[in-house]
Amino acid sequence: MTHTTTDQPTRRASRAVVPVLAFAGIVVAVMQTLLVPVIKDLPQLLDTAPSNATWVLTSTLLSGAVATPIMGRLGDLYGKRRMLILSIALMVVGALVSAFTSTLLPMIAGRTLQGFAMGAIPLGIGLMRDMLPREKLGSAMALMSSSIGVGGGLALPLAALVAQHADWHALFYGAAGLGVLSIVLTLLVVPESPMRAEGSFDVLGALGLSAGLVLFLLPITKGSDWGWTSGTTLGLFGASAVVLVLWGVMELRVQAPLVDLRTTARPAVLFTNLASIMVGVSFYVVSLVLPQLLQLPKATGYGLGQSMVVAGLLVAPLGLTMMFTAPVYARLSAKYGPKVTLILGMLIIAIGYGAGLGLMSAPWQSLVIAVVLGAGIGLAYSSLPALIVGAVPASETGAANGLNTLMRSIGTSVSSAVIGMVLANTANNVGGVEIPTMHGFRVSFLIATGAVALGLLMALFLPKANRAPQLRASSEEDAGIERAEQILRGFRGRVLDAEGTPVARAKVTLIDRRGRQAGATLSDEDGGYALAVPAEGAYVLAARAAGHGPLASSATHAGDDRAVDLDLALPAETVSAR
Repeated sequence: MTHTTTDQPTRRASRAVVPVLAFAGIVVAVMQTLLVPVIKDLPQLLDTAPSNATWVLTSTLLSGAVATPIMGRLGDLYGKRRMLILSIALMVVGALVSAFTSTLLPMIAGRTLQGFAMGAIPLGIGLMRDMLPREKLGSAMALMSSSIGVGGGLALPLAALVAQHADWHALFYGAAGLGVLSIVLTLLVVPESPMRAEGSFDVLGALGLSAGLVLFLLPITKGSDWGWTSGTTLGLFGASAVVLVLWGVMELRVQAPLVDLRTTARPAVLFTNLASIMVGVSFYVVSLVLPQLLQLPKATGYGLGQSMVVAGLLVAPLGLTMMFTAPVYARLSAKYGPKVTLILGMLIIAIGYGAGLGLMSAPWQSLVIAVVLGAGIGLAYSSLPALIVGAVPASETGAANGLNTLMRSIGTSVSSAVIGMVLANTANNVGGVEIPTMHGFRVSFLIATGAVALGLLMALFLPKANRAPQLRASSEEDAGIERAEQILRGFRGRVLDAEGTPVARAKVTLIDRRGRQAGATLSDEDGGYALAVPAEGAYVLAARAAGHGPLASSATHAGDDRAVDLDLALPAETVSAR
């Protein structure tokens, strides 16, 4: 049968789907990182003031934050593969716009379009949930979630090499080429998911969330330029609070909201998102500190005097370790659950930053810090989508993971602002140039450790880890047995028409007593369907097929199995599955 429940894949995917989707995530990370080697030169390259040049980075952050939950919801409604391709296509257009200009405004426009690529991460996770068998889902989502760090780590030395030996516009041509390759591979390999959410797109909700996020993130990214106590900064923070509160009230009253706040308020989702912010903070600290420490001249007394390319190579293991952590995560999560792996990852991050306080005197020590932190961040990042997927209906996967990705982005934004302020306030002025100090680097590591401690506290409040089969099957055979056992603890049967003929590809939806979708599937060629139930109780089975009227049948599940045939020629009926 072809399953599209919250736990079943909609169709069997080829082996190439996971690497192709992970490659899309790496492309997104490359887009974010490619300007890091030329950040300090942007004012000269664009012939503008330093305060204006920062908009080249700020615009991408803002558009990415806005696009991530919106593209996730659009994917749930109209097709995740379609929106994934659209996200990367916008990035390609933005990269080409940036490649053809050396002036500020067109560059900002191009970078704004590039920010839309951030939606690819949650869309890829949603596609994996809809298509992959359970025994492969855990490691696949882990790799997709970690791809942002993998791409960032690999892109640093490559971007530095290009910036040193070629025109800086080549960075954008390279990003556009990777984007085109990702689109072609997605079209060839990744099928569209038939899973669709009910309802329509919440335009007012999208506008409200976009306004609230921009008002919140703008003072975070520009606060150091404007002054943290200036009227502009405080006014924007206040306006964001008002807008987001009004947006939340509106979303609770909308039948098909952009973000289901009731689902978001569930402990499993809420504490996962809060922990995600803290993981985002800790991830960005090492990305800000180590490259600067490595490139500072030895004449400072603590700088390690490495070139831009060497510094990138020494930090690259951060991303590589995150990539190799994905299969390790799958085994650990299979045995202990994603909550435990999240806690373990945060503990390793804390150890890495704690040890890093005394490991800043040689290049090889930076390599050790990068490897340890990569392992911890990889475990933590890998756990987040599994926790989200286990707590929301399949029809909300894209939007829920989009919100979780947004929480990580907020964490990195806060980290950038706070660490930037710390390094600026502790810097020494040498010949009119602000030089970061070792004290500032160590304070930054302490802040990262504190953020991880808060995240660890949030993780402890998570409900007991979901021991779903996709996270604990040790082999495909075990997973097949567990999958069969779970289906036996649900509803099964056939969808028939007026003549008693089986109806293929009829959509069968399981609705709980609160009126929420608890699962869905498409009938196979023989009209057969199977739906697992999350708990015992009363449910409604609703069936719909092209050319037939809808059917709704009430059914009660009490821990055993009962065949329930759905006859599309009959009115609603009540059946018992006790």
